[in-house]
Amino acid sequence: MVNLINLERVSKSYGIRPLLADVSLGVAQGERIGVVGRNGDGKTTLLRVMTGEEEPDSGRVSRTRGLEIGYLHQGDELVDTHTVREAVLGGRSDHEWAGVPTMRQVVEELLAGIALDRAVVGLSGGERRRCALAALLLGHHDLIILDEPTNHLDVEAVAWLAEHLVSRASALIVVTHDRWFLDEVCQTTWEVHDGAVDSYEGGYAAFVLAKAERQRQAASSEARRQNLVRKELAWLRRGAPARTSKPKFRIDAANALIEDVPPPRDRMELQRFATQRLGKDVIDVEDVDLFRGERQLLSHATWRLGPGDRVGVVGVNGAGKTSLLSLLSGDLAPAAGRVKHGRTVALQHLTQALDEIDPEARVLPTVESIRRVMKTIDGQELSATALLERFGFTGDRLTARLGDLSGGERRRFQLLRLLLTEPNVLLLDEPTNDLDIDTLNVLEDFLDGWPGTLVVVSHDRYFLERVTDSVWALLGDGQVSMLPRGVDEYLERRAASAASSAPAAPAAGPPDVPAPSTGVPTRAKPGSAAERAARKALARVEKQLERIAEQEAALNAEVAANLTDYALLADVGARLKALAEEREQLELEWLEASEVLD
Repeated sequence: MVNLINLERVSKSYGIRPLLADVSLGVAQGERIGVVGRNGDGKTTLLRVMTGEEEPDSGRVSRTRGLEIGYLHQGDELVDTHTVREAVLGGRSDHEWAGVPTMRQVVEELLAGIALDRAVVGLSGGERRRCALAALLLGHHDLIILDEPTNHLDVEAVAWLAEHLVSRASALIVVTHDRWFLDEVCQTTWEVHDGAVDSYEGGYAAFVLAKAERQRQAASSEARRQNLVRKELAWLRRGAPARTSKPKFRIDAANALIEDVPPPRDRMELQRFATQRLGKDVIDVEDVDLFRGERQLLSHATWRLGPGDRVGVVGVNGAGKTSLLSLLSGDLAPAAGRVKHGRTVALQHLTQALDEIDPEARVLPTVESIRRVMKTIDGQELSATALLERFGFTGDRLTARLGDLSGGERRRFQLLRLLLTEPNVLLLDEPTNDLDIDTLNVLEDFLDGWPGTLVVVSHDRYFLERVTDSVWALLGDGQVSMLPRGVDEYLERRAASAASSAPAAPAAGPPDVPAPSTGVPTRAKPGSAAERAARKALARVEKQLERIAEQEAALNAEVAANLTDYALLADVGARLKALAEEREQLELEWLEASEVLD
């Protein structure tokens, strides 16, 4: 397959720091690539070198003749004097774009709630981002490059974008921290780190497994190297007279071994501080009405949060998720009803805003003003300096101005300040904003062992499903509704709502013509033979589904224990596929039987 772009031994540095060092890679026609890495490791620089926006310090970048590249930057290039119609649709009238299905779909999904004749200058940051993405998707490109495309998109829009990109024929390179999106869209994953770009086959899940195996092999090689180093050091210590009789190449090889120590990667660890005891009563929302301006968000809503609850909240942009957190925290008062906090509640609220930090303050003095010594849950005492180092603030970052911190550093600093107060209830509003995947993994690990009550608002589906036990939604009906099947159920309900609000199709025939059979079973009469047969079928299928679930769990455990036995993995994969097909067939039988009993 022909490569659209090739990089040959490309290097790029800023100051004394190399971001790319002798990188060689290519992008083939139709290939979909996800790019991951820590903030500041060179992901955006790689994209800019590939597109020609920046020239490499050394090496060669070649592109096929006439290559059309669409590039979505983190900042947009919209013209403030244009209207949305001009910026996105090139000034087309409604009948022109609405008559093209693909164009209509992009407009309806990404520009929902944005008037086409509205001026660009008055748009919010999120609205400008969606306009820029829509304008790019409406073009015809051989290669699409997207830098953080899921920012400012809700769960529903992210799911649509993933489906849209998979259906396109153009090649794709996407930088994103949204791991669900990477799994849905990408066939290859590039990890940018320490000046190198490592390529892995598959999306995020495959990348994690392959990286773990590479790290295991590297650890084994490092252990062998360390053993050899010890032997060579012992050999060199035998004294000058003995050393003079040894060949020079042996001494040089030993010195090379001693010097060949791989550089340590920056390490971050969220400490598990002592948490104040939480009683039985946490937060009760009782018969609440909540308004934002003239718009009613909640109507006679009742919701109770108990000790240890781990709750995710979803909803479209503007549904009131941030307002709901402000209601829970006490920052926003209800118009009617009440919000009751338990007597032992020590609550902290991580907002989306970063501007509450004094830009002139310094990192270390700010932390010391809150607490100089902190005790972790295992009884260890940490000074403010040691604490900051574990949160990834090392060297000159300890005394940096808060205004000079990157978005990810500010987010980590906000988290640290919250945890220093030893809360037992955490409200997190889009906590994944500005965090790279390594930091997200650390945050998830921390939240796994955190014993308090957690409420998370996030469009990051992977993070939401990873750290919460239940998902609730604001569906526009004034209530906070529980979704037993999580985000999947939310998307299904949204799709059903959109379908029901669409105009009904005209009847195909006169009213007295009977409608054709839909194939849906009719409800059985109570006590009838059909009802008894359906109940027996349900019991049989449920037992078979339990058996399949046990077999799948055992096979998955076998996979985890034998990651390097490729013959066994192939066999287990085939058995898992067969079980999945059998489960799918049984689920269809279960649905048919349950519809008879409904």
